[in-house]
Amino acid sequence: MKIKKATEALTGGVPTEAQLGAINAQARAKLTPEQVYVFSLRLCDDQIDRDGERFDTAALSGLAKLFIGKTGILDHRWSSDSQVARIFATEVVREERVSYIKAWAYIRRGGAADEIIADIEAGIKKEVSVGCAMGRAVCSVCGSDYGTCGHQKGEYYNGQLCCAILKEPMDAYEFSFVAVPAQPEAGVLKGLGNGKRSLKELAEQFGAQAEYRALFREAQLGQKFRKQIQDDVVRLCLCLELGVEEPTLRAVVEKAGTEELLKLQAALDARLAECMPMQTQLRTPPEKGDIIESGYMI
Repeated sequence: MKIKKATEALTGGVPTEAQLGAINAQARAKLTPEQVYVFSLRLCDDQIDRDGERFDTAALSGLAKLFIGKTGILDHRWSSDSQVARIFATEVVREERVSYIKAWAYIRRGGAADEIIADIEAGIKKEVSVGCAMGRAVCSVCGSDYGTCGHQKGEYYNGQLCCAILKEPMDAYEFSFVAVPAQPEAGVLKGLGNGKRSLKELAEQFGAQAEYRALFREAQLGQKFRKQIQDDVVRLCLCLELGVEEPTLRAVVEKAGTEELLKLQAALDARLAECMPMQTQLRTPPEKGDIIESGYMI
């Protein structure tokens, strides 16, 4: 699964002595400060992006190490002529409400590279995105592997926004200068599961878009059906006055499977029918006894 998250180049200039040492650890020939241009980037953070995903805060340090030595390219074109820069150092920056990976990269001065450096200095080449692979995505609501629990990204459950938390960094590929990021505010090109591809991508590759759209529509109907069952189970429990508040009931039904919800719904329906039998609006009047004229009684 691939997602784009916009980041940007932060600062640039002549490398310090320590930076030059880290740069030369990546280079085959010893470079001088005059030969290289250094700039820093904010690669990715632990905030929820527009696709309802975020990196696990604890995973950032491992992911940061994987980016050291990775190349910088143009428009995610994985070819040697697109290589323009290389990352030589990273660190995790922790602020009050956000943690993110900050990286330093270098460009060898001269030729076409000077145009790229000029664009960075002018603020033209500012947005970048990165490519990496994460081993797991878990649900922020229940902690299960995302996609196995029924919770949906972007939906609220008992006041909590659901998102997929990306864990277990497996590899980092590159960062890329892009003209128009797919996600303007915060997007990272992320690979989930060691290069595994999404169903949508496979459908596009093999010309099965119609089948994919049909499955997607059916999945949406299934989600609506499940939501209706959840609401009905909560309603039945409240009608039976079980002594459980609605937020607790909703938390329970959200974690239950659809088959279990259907069985619970049937059982609650039967119990409610016993406790509150249906009454018709037209009632049969009570039978009247024979009228006896009391005046003739002795």
